[in-house]
Amino acid sequence: MHNERFEKYYKAQKIVSDEEWEPFMESLRKPLPTTFRVAGSRQAARLLNDTIRDTYVPHLADVVFEGESVSPPVQLSWYPEGLAWQFDVPKKVLRKSPEFKKFHNFLVFETEVGNVSRQEAVSMLPPLYLEVEPHHRVIDMCAAPGSKTAQLLEALHAHDSITSSSYPTGLLIANDSDHKRTHMLIHQSARLPSPALMVTNHDASIFPAIKIPSEQTTFPSSTKPRVAAKKQYQLLFDRILCDVPCSGDGTLRKNLGIWKHWQPMDGNGLHSLQLRILQRAMRMLKKGGRIVYSTCSLNPVENEAVIAAALMSIPGFELIDMSNHLPRLKHRPGLTTWTPTVDRNITTDFVTYDDYVKSLPEDKRAESKMLESHWPPSASEVDSLNLTRCIRIYPHLQDTGGFFIAVLQKAEDDEVLEEPATTIGVELQAPVASTDPAQFKQQQKGKKGKGKGSDGGGTHFNENPYTFVSPDDPLLQTCISQLRLKPDFPSSNILVRNPGGEPVRSLYMTNDIVKQIVLHNDYTRMRLMTCGTKVFAKQEGAVAKREGAEMQFRVLSEGLPVVLPHIEPEAILQADVATLRVMMESYYPLCTSFPDPFKSLLQSKASSRCYIVRFRPGQADNVTLTHEFVLPIWKSNKSITLMLDKRAKRYVLTVFV
Repeated sequence: MHNERFEKYYKAQKIVSDEEWEPFMESLRKPLPTTFRVAGSRQAARLLNDTIRDTYVPHLADVVFEGESVSPPVQLSWYPEGLAWQFDVPKKVLRKSPEFKKFHNFLVFETEVGNVSRQEAVSMLPPLYLEVEPHHRVIDMCAAPGSKTAQLLEALHAHDSITSSSYPTGLLIANDSDHKRTHMLIHQSARLPSPALMVTNHDASIFPAIKIPSEQTTFPSSTKPRVAAKKQYQLLFDRILCDVPCSGDGTLRKNLGIWKHWQPMDGNGLHSLQLRILQRAMRMLKKGGRIVYSTCSLNPVENEAVIAAALMSIPGFELIDMSNHLPRLKHRPGLTTWTPTVDRNITTDFVTYDDYVKSLPEDKRAESKMLESHWPPSASEVDSLNLTRCIRIYPHLQDTGGFFIAVLQKAEDDEVLEEPATTIGVELQAPVASTDPAQFKQQQKGKKGKGKGSDGGGTHFNENPYTFVSPDDPLLQTCISQLRLKPDFPSSNILVRNPGGEPVRSLYMTNDIVKQIVLHNDYTRMRLMTCGTKVFAKQEGAVAKREGAEMQFRVLSEGLPVVLPHIEPEAILQADVATLRVMMESYYPLCTSFPDPFKSLLQSKASSRCYIVRFRPGQADNVTLTHEFVLPIWKSNKSITLMLDKRAKRYVLTVFV
């Protein structure tokens, strides 16, 4: 594997010392190890991590395959709490070694159910540097395919338990410009249902201002605070992740095609888009907030050059020193000098942009695609920007891919105003498209005949609106009554998704900040793909019709962790491992097939109802349940069934293997 242009260009940039060059290149030619992290709530993640460390790894410590020792998985030393792992095993070993095949099958299954995330080691870094807390308002500007989004969502839900979800007051908007890739985001986030999540489909460089109402407006000229009519303010974010599109040459170890096609002009072309995305993020950040800018590129034109241009164009920001944030992570400081190439021949002779312009014939200068921001600022400007606070990850340092990270912070006392079109405090008329079904139908009628676009940022948007259901809605009240939800259940945060705005089939739930965004912004302008989490559904089909029951609601398994804290404790049925075994051995076990006391408990309950069952940790028939399960069931006249999809049921089955 060789690319002469790659070596010539990066030697000219002096990205590593002469002594490091050969180890650097050798590492690029080696296959990338497999890495994964244990996902989910902290409590659940620790339990699974203990299983990996104490059950699987000891059996892999002395494996010999075809006469050679095979190294077992090891924890990434720099990842918090040891929740990330790495192993370097050929595919042949995974297929033929019984020990590694069993471990590989375990990982595949845990990945499928969302407990493990297969993710490149360096890709795990940006969310760690962002330091998200449950109250933060966060946006992931270029989120697909969603592995980093999942990390951010886990941080937002840091207070979750194994069986129930917390109710974060913060927000995560996962945005991507590609319509198809937003569906990947939705799929990725499904394993951690959250009332705080929104997925949008926009060009990140022109992401629209989001409006939220102010609770009250005070007038400083008055001796006593006076409350004015509600105004709409631009939502500013506490944390923003800009993992921008890049040339990707830091991924040479896994994307071997880059060796053949790489040329540095790709980075020159992406520079402007990367800068626009970062500048847009800076304008959406609140005082004291933090932005993490990252790429999987080694090219300073995509990295330090973008950071320098952004800092010089928008005052009030600084690079913060995060070099000791992950003490065991090996890295190098950002570059302060570089010489961009001006053509495919790797011409890097021009120290400044002015030198380059002067070399061109006057009639060709206007046609040049090179920008002044491709070059480093002056020496004095470089010193003031602290570009050495950027973080460069090289493959030979800790057997990873190549990566770049910069952490920017907005000053607490910054007085720079937002652009005039979104000036904070301007009273604006609230759009009604997301809450007025009649207007939605009119909008759709007017759009007929227009071409169907696939990407965000101005193309046709053809998703249904979300409409909040009145807390007094009879069907919602029936649902609350049947499922025995406590008075603290946020019934005003229930919404549906259909043109008519009626609770036809499924009910979703959001937190307060997501509700305010949906109510006060045109969903077509936001290009809102999904928000909140699905929690309830009408029980329809043959069972309900055959039994002649009134309309019944059930708690969806994906929504149960969110709803569980609001269910009256006495409404939750208690059961043991033996009871769970009966439910897993048959799709529709008879109520009489269960051992007491659960059998008597079932017989005392009304039929055609959804119930929640808490299975206590314990042991029965050589099966041990190490932590509790809470699962929804449906009780008919003579039998019950677990209301789980096949994937979730397969996961529960692992208890009995």
